[in-house]
Amino acid sequence: GNQTLLSGFVLSALSKHPELQHLLFFTFCFIYTITIIGNLLIFMVTVHPSLRTPMYFFLRVLSFLDISTASTVVPKMLVSFLSEDRSISYMGCATQLYSVIFFAATECYLLAAMAYDRYVAICNPLRYTIIMNSRVCLSLVLLSCCSGNVVSVVQTAWVFTLPFCGPRKINYFFCDIPPLIVLSCTDTSLYEKQIILATALVIFTPFCLILVSYACIISSILKISSAEGRQKTFSTCSSHLMVVTLYYASGTLIYLRPKSTNSQDTKKVLALVYTTIIPTLNPLIYSLRNKEVKGVLAK
Repeated sequence: GNQTLLSGFVLSALSKHPELQHLLFFTFCFIYTITIIGNLLIFMVTVHPSLRTPMYFFLRVLSFLDISTASTVVPKMLVSFLSEDRSISYMGCATQLYSVIFFAATECYLLAAMAYDRYVAICNPLRYTIIMNSRVCLSLVLLSCCSGNVVSVVQTAWVFTLPFCGPRKINYFFCDIPPLIVLSCTDTSLYEKQIILATALVIFTPFCLILVSYACIISSILKISSAEGRQKTFSTCSSHLMVVTLYYASGTLIYLRPKSTNSQDTKKVLALVYTTIIPTLNPLIYSLRNKEVKGVLAK
């Protein structure tokens, strides 16, 4: 434990084939560049006066979270592709774990807030501006951030009170809960149950709220007489549903069995989905499938 505290950890390579390191570097460097440019573009476009609605306010916050999540993981991963030194300090690992959990948990709650926004817009259109006023929107974002902070503080504190022994090598490309508790030389069964409970609070609770919101939305859409009207209304929700499905599914598969060593490679792929791929897809989904955003971009 003292040795780990002094020397930190060593992250494993994303691929075991050295000849692929440069190819992976350029691939993920390109993905990261697209993530930054795409989300910054969405952030700037949605400031346009014609897009100053609650939906685009939440979208700006989502873009910020996507940039933050990718920036917490990808730069360190890019350095590891070109360097044999893949070490990370004890405090650096704790900081990275806290940051990843904070941004990911906050995004889970924010996606639920975005679903509620769509519910109000479609089911109560005449009262939309009254219900979703600026104070309510800001409160939902702050509540998401506070909830994410509580989850990340508790999880990070619990992980780093575990005694680490044996090899310091983390079988992962960043500091996350599943590979870290594998390094612990104590019984972690109680902690694993706590992770499952946290997963329920962070993923299943917002997801249930999203399901309820979309059940009401679909019920309202089916009452629209014209097929064109139904299609137009549903198109405003389909982008959000795509993001929710990808994000919640990857998180659930990673954290429901945190100490399953047989699926570490699978968990690496799933972790890549929510830390690098989804932050890249979000601006593409929300811009290419949104006529208002494309209109402002054209201007």
